[in-house]
Amino acid sequence: MDSPQNILVCVTQQVTCKRLILKATEYKNNEQDELHVIHVAKNEWNFLDNIREGEALEYLFKISKSVGANLSVLKSDDIVQTIVNFVEEHKITHIVMGKSPNDHKENNFYTELKGLLDDVKIHIIPQNGN
Repeated sequence: MDSPQNILVCVTQQVTCKRLILKATEYKNNEQDELHVIHVAKNEWNFLDNIREGEALEYLFKISKSVGANLSVLKSDDIVQTIVNFVEEHKITHIVMGKSPNDHKENNFYTELKGLLDDVKIHIIPQNGN
């Protein structure tokens, strides 16, 4: 039997991240596979004061729950290291994340993660969801 897949979806506080959560379900092979959703907010961000972002996270929480995933919201100024720690702690085998616009600094995010996580498959999902 294959060892279980532990899949992590990295989301921002936008409802459009629903597509990432739904796409991640396609990587599950069986019921033993685990799906985790994570949002890491910088310490100075107060998304609870921003109604729209709070509602978006609430929406993503419902979507996560509907596919059997847990949504973790963590606060940290070192987003990459926080994700690396989560990956190691939960034995993550796959990461699903959205594609940033070409000039966006989050493209470095992928490069940093890839450099720190040799054994983890990282799936970049473009805006159109394929």
